[in-house]
Amino acid sequence: MLTTTISDFSKDVKKYFDRVTKNFETLIITRGKDNGVVIMSLNEYNSLLATNHELSSKKNEQRLDSAIEKLSRGNSFRKELIET
Repeated sequence: MLTTTISDFSKDVKKYFDRVTKNFETLIITRGKDNGVVIMSLNEYNSLLATNHELSSKKNEQRLDSAIEKLSRGNSFRKELIET
């Protein structure tokens, strides 16, 4: 996680954006006490939204926990995907 001030960010926006997108880092721009902005790559943002959706209901959460448990016990199998 990177942290910078708004003035340092504005001096070198491209450098910060490159680091965020290439290194999957999150950038926090401070704007005074207890105030700031978070910048992350679109891939990271989409990943967070997908995770939030998967955990949005108890049923989804239980399915994920069950799948993780099966994998950790070695109780899984591989399937070939059908291309259409």
